[in-house]
This record gives sequence, structure tokens and C-alpha cells, in this order.
Amino acid sequence: MTLTRVKPASIFRFLALLLPPIAVALSASTSASTPIDPSGWPSRFPAKDHCSKCGLCETTFVSKVTEACAFLGDGMGRIDVLESEVHGRRRREELVWSKNNVDPSNQEEGRFGVLERPIALARGREKGAQWTGVVTGIAAAALEGGLVDAVVCVADGGEEGFADPFPIIARTVEDVMKGRGVKPSLSPSLRVLDEVRSDPSIRRLLFCGVGCAVQALRSVEEELGLDELLVLGTNCADNSPTPEAAKNFLDAGVGVEDVNTVKGYEFMQDFSVHVKMDSDYTKTPYFCLPGTVAAPSIATSCLACFDYINSLADVVVGYMGAPLPKGGRMDLADQTLTIRNAKGASLVDNAIARGRLDIKNPSAGGSGKHEKLASATVAKDSAVVAITGGKIPEKGMPRLAGEVMATVLGGLGPKGIAFARYSLDYHVLRNYLHTVNEWGEKTATRRMPKYARDMIEEYTQSDEQFRVIREAVLAKSK
Repeated sequence: MTLTRVKPASIFRFLALLLPPIAVALSASTSASTPIDPSGWPSRFPAKDHCSKCGLCETTFVSKVTEACAFLGDGMGRIDVLESEVHGRRRREELVWSKNNVDPSNQEEGRFGVLERPIALARGREKGAQWTGVVTGIAAAALEGGLVDAVVCVADGGEEGFADPFPIIARTVEDVMKGRGVKPSLSPSLRVLDEVRSDPSIRRLLFCGVGCAVQALRSVEEELGLDELLVLGTNCADNSPTPEAAKNFLDAGVGVEDVNTVKGYEFMQDFSVHVKMDSDYTKTPYFCLPGTVAAPSIATSCLACFDYINSLADVVVGYMGAPLPKGGRMDLADQTLTIRNAKGASLVDNAIARGRLDIKNPSAGGSGKHEKLASATVAKDSAVVAITGGKIPEKGMPRLAGEVMATVLGGLGPKGIAFARYSLDYHVLRNYLHTVNEWGEKTATRRMPKYARDMIEEYTQSDEQFRVIREAVLAKSK
């Protein structure tokens, strides 16, 4: 066999051709895992304006963003597959409709997700919480009982107070207490994932978070190398994009004189915004809010969300399905407790055994019809009015008129589980219209879980008001 001698010059030419692609590939691989500087939000983040700032892209897990993000690719349409992986089965898909004369207190899985037990009413025992501390109590008890080594939760970031959320890895009950209170602006709770993965002392973790963050976490949980992951979720809708936006809503929208005294606020079941302050508690009817305050106060990602119910958490805490007694306050009211699987049940049972949680009613009830109110709310929503070219009112109703409206709807409208059904439907319908306008119908429906698509079709068939709005938005998006 004859060996051909290769000249050095030929080798150099070959290497010159080969090395640049290798360098590019290595560079791409490195940059794909390089966390994104949060100061570049949202323009430098993959989901752009629809980024919910969950924190995933601020870690090396950014390389998984196309499969994990709730607002890219198939988006929240992935819930249909992930649900079986997390809970061992899909939800039963039937939706409850008033026209079928079904008991309005029926807790159908179609809307509310997989249920291991009926949705219950609960209260915590934690002082200083926005509500009564149900989430805080469950998390603290998990550490006390040795169920987990650490808890990822969101604390106040400091100077901005309640409106500036910052994730922490809590190792003690005292650390967990730093997370008391609902944070009304986007929370980068996944920002600590690299720290969790690199810490050998964390083998069992409890993560507390909202639906979009939980979906991203479920998509990468195998790579964390944990022995066990438990997820305590909250129901979530319409967060403010920034601390400044949250404070502007309270100042310009609600009329709070000193926003620095605010401990938390919620859109409550009595059709009013409740604001809890250091030494005061106020209520403002929804109808008195200026329409122009909505757009800057709601994150764009929240207008593209279809997981209000936090489908992939083991247990979920909320309030829309709980009754609000007349004159009720957040810190005196029950909350809903949705247990989705055995892990969720273990968290709840442990908190009860340790005296941090009380079950007030093992099965939440409800009454009233919800569909017409849901479609009427969508028609008046500022985001929908803007899409359809209507005029957004700069001022809300006079105070007295707004209070009368809130009282009438509170008395005659849906209650309990039926009110939760109303709130969920309203957000799904509104967000569908937003996503069609932003992405077109094909992409919008691809990024929706099946229950949401089924809901859209039912309202299209049975509700003329929604059908007309939908047709107008579809025509505009073509």
C-alpha cells in the first residue's frame, strides 16, 4: 500500500476551513446556556412582550426555553400532555353549562383540572399574611415535618415593598415567613434553579409558584436531579408587569393616597378591589375604575395565559370559588384548596396535623348562572374594546353608582364555585381574543389547552354577543 504524504500547507488550509464552524458551534452552544441579563426584559427574552418573567431564562436552563416556555411553540397546549405525566391521568373533560341544569356547585375537572379530592375551603393561622396564610402554613409545615429540605418561594425585594418580588430558597420557617403576602407583579421564581441544582443538600424541594412558572419547571424538573419535587401553586390572573405599574394602578386607578402603606390587594368576589394597608382597609367597585388604567396595569403575558387554575401543581390555593361574607375582608375569608394528587394530599394533611391549616368545608359549594355575565364582562373589557376599535372610557362610574352595581351583581350573580366558573370563563374568552389578534387563530389555538378550546366553541355556538366579537377579531387578524 502506498502512503501519500500530506503537505503541511494542505493541513493548515484544512484546519482553516474546519475550525471556524467548530468555533461557531461551540459559541452557539455556550451562548444557548448563558443566562439572559434581566435588565434586558422583555426585548432580549425569547417570548418578547409575552414573557412572564418566570426566571427560567435567567438561568442556564435558558437552553430549554423553546420546549419549556408557556408562551412559545405549543405554549400552554402542552398542558394536555404534561398533565398525565404529573398526575398520572388527564382531567375528565366535561364542562358544566347552566343550560344543562347541572348543579352549579359541581366541581367539574374540565374547568378546574385534575381533582384528587373535592375543592375544599380552608384557612391558615399565620399573622401578617395577606389572607390567613394558607400557602405560608403549608410551606412552613413541609419544612417542620421534614417533607422537604428547602422551599422556593417569593419574598419582597426590598425598596419597592410588596410590589417587588424576589425568589429565595427558604431553609427555615423564619425564611418562609419572608414570603407572606401575595405579590401583584411578575415574579422570577425560577431564577434560583441553578443554585438548587448545584446544592447537594437539596434532595427534596417544595416550589411555590404560578401556572406559567410551574409549567416551565415541570418541563425541566428531571434535569434538577432531585429525589422529589413538590409543587404548591396559586391561582393567578392579571399581574402587573412591574412594581411601578402595580403602584400606578393603586395610585391612579384606585386612588390610594400612600401606596407605600399597602400590604396587598385583590380583585374580589364582591366585584370590588380590596386594598389592605398598614392601618386601613378599603374597597373600590370595579365599575369605578377608569378604563385607561387597565392596559398599563396588566402584563401582556397574562393576556395570553390559559392556566389560571395552575393545572400542573400538586396542590393549589385560590379564592374565587370561596364565598365572601357580606362586609368580608381578605384576612378573614376562606380560600379554596385544590388537591390534584397524592403529593398534594400529603402537603395538606401534614399542615393540618401540625396545626397550621384548618379545613372549613371539605367541599366548596356554589349557586347561580355564569355564562351571560362572563360574555358581558368580556365585551366591556378594555383590552377587548381596544382590539375591536371601541372607545375606552377615561373615567369609571361615579362612586355611588358603582357601589349599587357591585351590590346588585353580588346579590344576584354567581357565587362560590359558580363565581369561579365565571371568572375563569371571562379570562379564557378575553385571552383568546387577545392571542388571535396578536398571533392569528392557528397559533393562538395551538397554544391553548383543550378545555379552553372547548370553551371557546361552546360560547361561539351559544352566545351571540361573544360570537359577534370573535368574528370581528378573526376578520381583523386575517
